[in-house]
Amino acid sequence: MAQLNRRSRARRSLAAWVAVAVVAATLLIPGSAALAGGPTNMVLEWNLNAILTIGNPNTPPETTPPTPPGLGQGPPVSPLHLAMVHGAIYDAVNAIDGSREPYLDGLTAPRSASKAAAVATAAHHVLIGLIPAETLPQVVASVDRMYAASLAKVANGRNKAAGITVGAAAAAAMLADRVGDGRFGSHVFETSTVPGKWRLVPPANTNSFGWNAFVKPFTMTSPDQFRTAGPLDLTSAAYATEFNEVKALGGKVGSSRTDAQTTLANFVSANPLPYMNKAFRELASKRALSTRQQARLFAMTSMASADALIACWNDKDHYLFWRPQTAIQLADQDGNPATEADPEWVSLFPTPGYPDHPSGYNCYTAGMMQSARAFFRTDRVSFDLTSPGIGTPITRHYRRFTDVIRDTINGRIYTGFHFRTPDVQGALLGKQVAQWGNSHFFGLAD
Repeated sequence: MAQLNRRSRARRSLAAWVAVAVVAATLLIPGSAALAGGPTNMVLEWNLNAILTIGNPNTPPETTPPTPPGLGQGPPVSPLHLAMVHGAIYDAVNAIDGSREPYLDGLTAPRSASKAAAVATAAHHVLIGLIPAETLPQVVASVDRMYAASLAKVANGRNKAAGITVGAAAAAAMLADRVGDGRFGSHVFETSTVPGKWRLVPPANTNSFGWNAFVKPFTMTSPDQFRTAGPLDLTSAAYATEFNEVKALGGKVGSSRTDAQTTLANFVSANPLPYMNKAFRELASKRALSTRQQARLFAMTSMASADALIACWNDKDHYLFWRPQTAIQLADQDGNPATEADPEWVSLFPTPGYPDHPSGYNCYTAGMMQSARAFFRTDRVSFDLTSPGIGTPITRHYRRFTDVIRDTINGRIYTGFHFRTPDVQGALLGKQVAQWGNSHFFGLAD
């Protein structure tokens, strides 16, 4: 397994080799004998800082109450950038701890280096590398303030300096590794008027994030490493069953949804990245995870969910399957006598601007939850998820990680966004991606 890991990372070694000499130089820095440990929740602190910086809108500094300004990015962009942050954090901590194979090769640090300083520096430097400083100086200033506050919690001295140096090296290696990785490329999804093929969906009528289908993965060998079985045949009885299910339960008007189903639809309509990461921060605190364990947990969950979305978008681009709203309005063209057209049918919420198959929400959720299951080495963990919903926060209690996946499969049908097969296959795709990354990069639990 170790040999396979080294082969899988060979292309990344060059980006980080210079860090060895840089980190070694910190051994010569004079300073007081500060404790190497410092704060033990720095990974959690910077998980939140990163999410705010990546996801918050570009709020002016004078906003009251004060809101940290950010890049205003949602999925699938924000998971890519959070994975970069946590990959750098993982490597910085691992360089000091030395207990596992790194994600990017070539980093070393003295065991006495401050992990807290390393975490804060790795996260800060990656975020700064993602911000266009010329147009968003207020975001740079906000991240700098967060960084200063974090470093103030670490005692000055050579251990702090060593941590800063290895954190900077880990961030530099990550940023170098992602140069030319395909983010923000020019590819768009192909549209068609052929029955079963994707076309723009009103009212948004957008064609979004097609480039994500070809972004370089974090752990997979290629964006198309895992391919789903694909959509159901339009003329099949199984397709008619799923067609009639979403038609009855996912419409904005005249739906047979129960109140509980509508609540679940609202729950799974919010960006999952902030509220799912919040739950894992709470779990990490409750279980008193060490800095090393926190770094590994968030590297596993963030990289798996980012790669799951890359694989998902590649699958979307491969199949280019139409959305339920289109399918229901044009059912008289699908060749299936068990489906009936309703030209006025629209989904509960506006349909996103990319193809139906598979479900991105389920790819993401399964990637994250299956990674958490691997980290804790059990599915039976109790936790709460609080989604902002559509204007009203909704809290759901879970006793298993996989129960969340069950909810997102059903909930995305109730929104009218997906047929059941894209939800189920999206969850399977996320699971496959998580299992691959966890076994080839992160191994068994501590």
